[in-house]
Amino acid sequence: MNDTWLCPDLSLHWVLLQDPDGQCVWLRGKQVAVRHALTATEGYALRYFVGRFTIRLVQQMCRQEFSDLPDGFMADLLHKLVDLGILSVGDSAEEPSSAEDAETVAPLRPTTGPRLKASVHWIQTNDGHWILRNPEDVTFVQLNDVGKQIVEQLETEAPVAIASRYGVSIEEMRSLLQQLALTGMLEGTTPPKPPRKKFTPMQVLFFKLSLWNPDSFLADHIDRLRWIWTKTSWMLLCIALAGTGAIALHQRGNLLWTAQMFLTHLDMGTTITFGLLALAVVTLHELGHAFTLKHYGGIVPEMGFMFMFLMPVAYTNTTDQYSLPKRSQRMLVVGAGVLCQLIIATFAFWLWNSLAVGSWLWRMSFLLFAASVFTVAVNLNPLAKFDGYYLAVAATGINNLRQRSLQFYGDLLTGKPSQEQGGDRWILAVYAPFSFVYVLSVFGFLFLNVANWTLTYLPITSLVLLAIWGTYFYLAPDPKN
Repeated sequence: MNDTWLCPDLSLHWVLLQDPDGQCVWLRGKQVAVRHALTATEGYALRYFVGRFTIRLVQQMCRQEFSDLPDGFMADLLHKLVDLGILSVGDSAEEPSSAEDAETVAPLRPTTGPRLKASVHWIQTNDGHWILRNPEDVTFVQLNDVGKQIVEQLETEAPVAIASRYGVSIEEMRSLLQQLALTGMLEGTTPPKPPRKKFTPMQVLFFKLSLWNPDSFLADHIDRLRWIWTKTSWMLLCIALAGTGAIALHQRGNLLWTAQMFLTHLDMGTTITFGLLALAVVTLHELGHAFTLKHYGGIVPEMGFMFMFLMPVAYTNTTDQYSLPKRSQRMLVVGAGVLCQLIIATFAFWLWNSLAVGSWLWRMSFLLFAASVFTVAVNLNPLAKFDGYYLAVAATGINNLRQRSLQFYGDLLTGKPSQEQGGDRWILAVYAPFSFVYVLSVFGFLFLNVANWTLTYLPITSLVLLAIWGTYFYLAPDPKN
């Protein structure tokens, strides 16, 4: 038996179940009422019988978990599966005695390797990377030239042989296969859903509500709007924004006086109006992201509302922007929302200038202008994960900028060699301290104020709820298990 063969995918016909007493693992048929008792070690190994791992790899992974594993463990396990009628081995296996048995038999034979889905395709970026894009699940994997060659060889050669040819370790090869599986690139795989977690108070303060998949709507209307992304439109927009900015700067005294007047006579009605206008501006902002991504051929699978401290904010899933080949396109997708806000601010500014002071529409136009400018300022902050952050990601080409910047310092403090190269190190070195201080300051401020308010006005109730949550969090079983 060749240990470079891939272990077959048993998940089509079989499911693993943990015995309630924890003494063994059951392998139960999906179509027939048959189950077989296995040891914990055998059950652990069968978790990797998904058509992507070689016999040798599964043996190695089991040995990492069970140090006393015998060398012939995988051979014994495969023979046991054959004896149980779960697998057949080539032409030497007995023919199944019935059609029902045939449905539960998975052939074990040499195979070249996992196959990419037919819909998966390559995109070459101007940055010298390759993007493997999965339009079905809207996922992507970024690889260099060697990584692309390795993936292309998977269908024609065993993974172990590929690793040997390209000087890649088994661990790196396994990591690549897992990444391809987790992003749904391989036949028979789908991206896993996020694991369920225990409830925390932060879930009340920060959560998302997905409302719809706008991709078909965007596709139906994008052709009528493509003139927006022409050079002529961009030139006119730049002139309009520059002219408005210059005049607004000249009228800053009048603008500040109006703002002071609103703040002096601030009431609940004005606050609610400002909030609703800001919500409308942000919604149009998100449509700007969505239509721009669709213009460049991307997929927009989701739009909805994100609640931050119970305040609703529209959001758009523009993950597919990372599959765009040009950095300028990615930057335009990220910046389109802010441009929409600036256009709204420009419209509101001229409307405010043209109306009689004190009129209802004059007040509304100024509030719309203020809401647009305020949301632009919030969005362009590169230290929060809003548009400013993603613009920094697109401009630098460093995905996961915050995480990698913190990891960069983590490697320095622990003495580990950093994987970052060249100029990226300087960017990460500068970004991390500012990001850390910002996050600590914002969350510290919010936490202290929320804690102070609850302990002042709801001391007993808040302490009781905190005690109940603490009991649940530390004593209730983890939903992931």
